[in-house]
Amino acid sequence: MELHFTGLIIAVATFVIIGVFHPLVIKGEYYFGVGCWWMFLVAGIITLGAALVVGNVIWSTLLAIVAASSFWSIRELYQQRERVRKGWFPKRNKSRK
Repeated sequence: MELHFTGLIIAVATFVIIGVFHPLVIKGEYYFGVGCWWMFLVAGIITLGAALVVGNVIWSTLLAIVAASSFWSIRELYQQRERVRKGWFPKRNKSRK
């Protein structure tokens, strides 16, 4: 019996990528507000372009997952702003001492 680990590698990496983007959205909104949306857009465009030119199936797939996570994070930034407004997450005190 021959084992193929491609699907397992992609599944585990997808879980990790999503897990990394969750705090990136929270910290991004906390420190920069929704104004950092363009960083996720640029990251998404770059990784999507890279996914199109990389020949290795695993790396191409992982780059596409990072691209999709980046684009999804733009939406999540605005939802995070609402979660902060509702008091579910702390709001950054912008006053400096």
